[in-house]
Amino acid sequence: MNTNNSNAALLNSRQHYEILDGLRGVAAIAVVIYHCMEFAVPDYHQNFIAHGHLAVDFFFCLSGFVIAYAYDNRIAQIGFRQFFALRLIRLHPLVIIGSVIGLLTFLFDPYSNLHAAYSAGKKMLMFVTSCFLIPWPMVHERYFNFFHLNPPTWSLFWEYIANIFYALVLYRLRNKILWILVITGAIALCYESYKSGYLGVGWGGDNFFGGGIRVFYSFLAGMLLYRSNRVIHSGIGFIPMALLLAIVFFIPFADATNKFIDPAIVIFYFPLLVALGAGAKLSSTYHKLCRFLGDISYPLYMIHYPFLWIFMSYIEIKKPSLNQMAVIIPIAVLLLIVFAYLVMIFLDIPVRNYLKRVLKKKSIRHHSKKDMVSV
Repeated sequence: MNTNNSNAALLNSRQHYEILDGLRGVAAIAVVIYHCMEFAVPDYHQNFIAHGHLAVDFFFCLSGFVIAYAYDNRIAQIGFRQFFALRLIRLHPLVIIGSVIGLLTFLFDPYSNLHAAYSAGKKMLMFVTSCFLIPWPMVHERYFNFFHLNPPTWSLFWEYIANIFYALVLYRLRNKILWILVITGAIALCYESYKSGYLGVGWGGDNFFGGGIRVFYSFLAGMLLYRSNRVIHSGIGFIPMALLLAIVFFIPFADATNKFIDPAIVIFYFPLLVALGAGAKLSSTYHKLCRFLGDISYPLYMIHYPFLWIFMSYIEIKKPSLNQMAVIIPIAVLLLIVFAYLVMIFLDIPVRNYLKRVLKKKSIRHHSKKDMVSV
């Protein structure tokens, strides 16, 4: 029996969680607005979407659920190399694309010549480390991000680490062991939140291990949700689910309570939302919307931030009023969504399709050689 065909048939016959796709898009849009507001209103206490950083924890939980759903029953068959090749094909083209956009916006920012402070060699190093997801905090002038050219890729670094551990170890573990790890991760998450004051960590040179703690808990919690069949079936539709997710991001920022609210949401509320979203019913009215939001979620996340560096430079030079930024930000978000869609259609999908064909040809040749040897 052809292994590739059997795997394809299995995946095609399985349920697709469209509401979860839609929620991923809602979270991605929240991240873009959150990052815009960080520059427009640097004081989180005055930021209406001050908990947008928690969208990343929702992504990690959703990723654990989806990876376990997609690969638990077949990773032993396809092996680590093909699993990781498939993950690279899915994720890495946009890492490269985002790095290219980041380099271009860094070099040609019309409101800043910050790039002139860095030699050609350092700029090349920025680009290479960004493309290969090698954490290298270099630009002290702008928050000391691991990946200055495209800061959100810090979460992709941890996503890759989680995927590697999944393929090597985690998929083999029984649920009892996963429970122990999840509880351990929850304790570590609470400690990190108490120490840092909130969970917006993991992105820069002074909070590196916070990102590992965030993915450790949430990815494992998502896996355990799927493994334990904790899906909650209900008549809740997409719009109520989107509102249940969105309200998290609008929780006011308060120094006294963030250290408790953030871990409570990540540990209890997000797994509940994933369980509800997996069991919710999608009406035909919102089928296309969920599909669109799911499709653009990752491209939007990976291409938006380089343009926000230009937005920051614009604010520093032009000093626009809040009323002006109230007009600029919605327009910018809409334009970024359109641009993300175009990048997906004309760059990401064609590149991924090409790489899939190459992988398929290599897989066919590999199986043909094995068949010849066995004969």
